Amino acid sequence: MKLTVQANGICIGCLSLDALSGLYAFDYSVEWLAKEQRFPLSPVLPLVRQSLSAEQHSAHVRQFFQNLLPEGQALDDAAQANKVSKSNLIGLLVALGRETAGALEISLDDSQALSTPLAAKRLLTREELSQRIRSRPDLAFSVWDGKVRLSIAGYQDKIALLEENGLWFLVDGGSLASTHLLKPDPIRSGLQHMTSNEFACMRLARAVGVAAADIRLEHIPDPVLLIRRFDRRITTEGIDRLHCIDGCQALGLGVSMKYERPYGDGRDVQHIRDGASLPKLFALFDRVSAQPTADRLALLRWTIFQTLIGNTDAHGKNLSFFIDAGGIRLAPAYDLLCCLIYSGDQISDTLSMAIGDNFDVLSLTPYDWALMAVECGLNARLVSRELKQMANKILKIWPELKVHLATANADDVTLKAIEATLNQQCQHALSIADNIPKVSKELL
Repeated sequence: MKLTVQANGICIGCLSLDALSGLYAFDYSVEWLAKEQRFPLSPVLPLVRQSLSAEQHSAHVRQFFQNLLPEGQALDDAAQANKVSKSNLIGLLVALGRETAGALEISLDDSQALSTPLAAKRLLTREELSQRIRSRPDLAFSVWDGKVRLSIAGYQDKIALLEENGLWFLVDGGSLASTHLLKPDPIRSGLQHMTSNEFACMRLARAVGVAAADIRLEHIPDPVLLIRRFDRRITTEGIDRLHCIDGCQALGLGVSMKYERPYGDGRDVQHIRDGASLPKLFALFDRVSAQPTADRLALLRWTIFQTLIGNTDAHGKNLSFFIDAGGIRLAPAYDLLCCLIYSGDQISDTLSMAIGDNFDVLSLTPYDWALMAVECGLNARLVSRELKQMANKILKIWPELKVHLATANADDVTLKAIEATLNQQCQHALSIADNIPKVSKELL
C-alpha cells in the first residue's frame, strides 16, 4: 500500500506499508531531493535515511504520520464515518490526508487511485452551523456531508473552513485549502464558555509579546472561535500551505507521549518521564534551529506565560514548529487556556510538562525555576528577569484588555475567574523571581 505525500503540488515522497511485515517506510522523491530548497519533514525523518533498522525507521514514520490525525471522539467519528479501524493509519490518512496541519497533502498514488477528486467549495451558513452545534449530542460535529472535516489533532470540537469576504466555506481538493479553524464551546457543562477563556488568553499572549495565532470571538448566536491558520498564507495565486509540525513530531514521539509523564500521575508511574518535556524541546533548538537564540527565548516566554495563566494542559502537541531549508523555528502559540478555573474533575491541575521537578503550577519555587534553567541550558538571571517582566506586563495590561474582551461579548464570569488566577499566579511569581539566581548550584 503506497500513499503520495505532496505539498503545494510538489511530490515530497512516498509513504508505504508492507502488509506482510507490518512495517512502514517513507522515501523522499527524486524530484524533492533535487530541489535547492529541500528540507526534511522532521528531524527524525532526515533526507538521507540514517543507519536505522527497518523496525526503527518504521516506528519513526508511523509516529510522525499518526500525529497528523485527530484524537479522542473526533478520531472515533472519523473511523466510523469512513468504515475503517481507528488503528488503521493508512486508511485514515487516505480519508483525511488532503487537509492536514501544515503543508502535507496525502493521497493514494496514481496507480491505485480510481479517480482524481474534484475541487469543491460549499457555503456554510451561520444558521446551519448554529443548528449543527446544538445537534452535537446526536451528530458528530466533525462529519459534514458524509465527510470528515477535521484532520487537526486535539480533543476539542473543531472544523476547518475557508473564509472569503466574510463568508465561510467547506472546501475539498484541488488548490482549495482552509484558512481558519472554528471551535464552539465544549458540550460538557463544566467547560462552558471555554471559547471566552481561550479568546482572552490568546489575546493576552499577543498583548504581552508572546507570538500567538490571530483569533476572534463571534456569536451566531452560539459563541464560536475563529482562529486564523498560521500554516496557510494567502497569495495572489491562491493559498500556500506552510510545512509545520507539532512538538511530538519534532521530537520523534508518538501521540501517547505528549505528556511528560505519559503513564499518568499515579504513585507507581509518576516517576516515569519519557514524554515530551521542556529539556527535550530546548535541546531540539540547539540541534536544528534556524535561529536558536531567538527560539530559545521565545520558548522560555511561552513556558512562563503558561504558568502565569494557569495552563496545565500545555503539552508536546500544543506547540508547533515551522520547518524549511534553513531549519526549524517556533510557530505562534495556540490552545492557550486558563485551566485552573476548571480545576477538579474537568481538567487536570497537574502540569503537562514540569518546571524542574515540580508539576504543581500553584507551588512553583525559586528552586524549581533554577533547576529548569540548568536542565534547559538557560541562564538563571534570564529566567528571573523574564518571569518578572511577564508577570508585571500581565498585571498592567489585563484591566484595559478585559474591557476590550467584554466589548467582544466574552463571558463576564469567565473573565473574572481568569483575572483572579492571573493575580494569584503573577503575584506569586513576583514574590519568588529575585531568588531564582540565588539558588546554590550545589543544590541543582
